Amino acid sequence: MSTAARTKRGRNPEGRMSLGSHLRELKNRFFWVAAGIAAGAIAGWFLEPFVWDAISLPVHEIAKSQNASINWPNVTAAFDLKLQLSVYIGIIASSPLWLYEIFAFLTPGLTRKEKGYTFGFFFTAVPLFLAGCAAGWWVVPHIVGVLTSFVPSGETTLLVASDYFNFVLKLIIVIGIAFVLPVFVVLLNFMRVISAKAIIKAWRWAILTIMVFTAIATPSADVISMFLLALPLVVLYLLSWLIATLHDRRLAKRELDIEAELAS
Repeated sequence: MSTAARTKRGRNPEGRMSLGSHLRELKNRFFWVAAGIAAGAIAGWFLEPFVWDAISLPVHEIAKSQNASINWPNVTAAFDLKLQLSVYIGIIASSPLWLYEIFAFLTPGLTRKEKGYTFGFFFTAVPLFLAGCAAGWWVVPHIVGVLTSFVPSGETTLLVASDYFNFVLKLIIVIGIAFVLPVFVVLLNFMRVISAKAIIKAWRWAILTIMVFTAIATPSADVISMFLLALPLVVLYLLSWLIATLHDRRLAKRELDIEAELAS
């Protein structure tokens, strides 16, 4: 429960927050998220050379068999890229903080007992996000290798550093977020926004969306990488449905017990 809700508990037994209180809480949480990302970006500034070496490694490997290089088109390109990469490192490094703030902001919609699951959501979301980033990191060399293989023989592949960076980092973060989405599906179920029946009813669309997403993320001629990335996403979707089903059954049983007590 938020601080604003606790201070008004005496006058408001249900602890409901006004729109202004929600906006103030959102502002406070946004401040802590921004501070966490800034702190991570400062650390990222010093880690940037090591991260850039790892990001550019696939291009250096490709350069051994064909003409390929990363280019810096202007004087400020290196500084701009170092700054951007530091911010992205800060976003990934501070993921435990901003994921917690998101869940903490949403949990006032839960009952007192269900709010105890906040830490369960948090400790599930953080490893999943990092696992998704690791999966994105794993597919990047394959994607770079496949896409540069279309360059005609004897030609040179000139990759603009900023474009290459945006391609790699955005892919890694997007896949990381995709791994966390099932946790938010479960959270919406706990908030009674969506039922388990609705989750499984949309399984065709969910799997189609997963396959399209992984096909875009892994444009490989052989579909092995696509299925290796799609498999954990499908498993996570099914797990979210299973958890939502157990939760809905527990709620239904509780309601039946309350009705029985009232009838007796």
